[in-house]
Amino acid sequence: MRTKLDACLQMVNGVLLGKEHQVRLAMTCLLARGHLLIEDLPGMGKTTLSHALAKALGLSFQRIQFTSDLLPGDILGTSVFDKDSGQFAFHPGPIFAELVLADEINRATPKSQSALLEAMEEGQVTIEGATRPLPDPFFVIATQNPVTQGGTFALPESQLDRFLMRLSLGYPAKGAEKALLLGEARRDLLPRLEPVFDHAELAKLQELVPQVRASDALVDYVLRLVEATRSQPQFAWGLSPRASLALLAAARAWAFLADREYVIPEDVQAVLPAVVGHRLRERADPSGHGGGALVRWLLTEVAAV
Repeated sequence: MRTKLDACLQMVNGVLLGKEHQVRLAMTCLLARGHLLIEDLPGMGKTTLSHALAKALGLSFQRIQFTSDLLPGDILGTSVFDKDSGQFAFHPGPIFAELVLADEINRATPKSQSALLEAMEEGQVTIEGATRPLPDPFFVIATQNPVTQGGTFALPESQLDRFLMRLSLGYPAKGAEKALLLGEARRDLLPRLEPVFDHAELAKLQELVPQVRASDALVDYVLRLVEATRSQPQFAWGLSPRASLALLAAARAWAFLADREYVIPEDVQAVLPAVVGHRLRERADPSGHGGGALVRWLLTEVAAV
């Protein structure tokens, strides 16, 4: 299984060049049964990463292009009257896939954005009074453009909190971009990717992650990080219990990828920016994006031991 994990990471890194750390974070998010938000400029490889993960993990894939006129029914599905049977037949929407790419989610109205909430939190959707389960595994990768760009609707904190991680791909290094320019088009590489895991193997990996040991001292470190956000004056608000659970789950998954059966403080520090950065705001500017500076403060000022 360890060999397959390494092969999976290598396969995705072969498509998305020079982004090994971000690919590892994305895999960590999936193993921890979370959802991923990628915020970046267009053309940075967000869609490529989503396609490559779906291919490598053998997951069914659907892409939802969020626009200002998108309706909740376009995401969840609708019932259509069948004149032959005289009954309504439900036609599932693209949310009924194992890996869903919610592309440019902040270009849709809040009403359409909220259609994802129950799906991400409960693994099910309620349509016309009927509750319908979603596939297992179920993994949402949402992308959003910077909120400074035109035609965007900022995601509310309630929806941001549903994402285990937020990350940014950023510009590639010069060497990686040169290899990108000289190599094959990424869209030509994707169809040739073969699944590394089957569903049973992926489910087994996700079951093993919570078994990674976290000592009392390690949990105390997580609690000190969370408590600092609640007590220090520069934080507009503190991290919720959901955030502390997310941080520990992500640290366990990061340790699992490192082939360790226990969590160390460096695991927590590795995932901290991606897990809590989108959950924090500076008191001086609660509508801004001061999460990065606050995370750096946590990493330097909160003792690990």
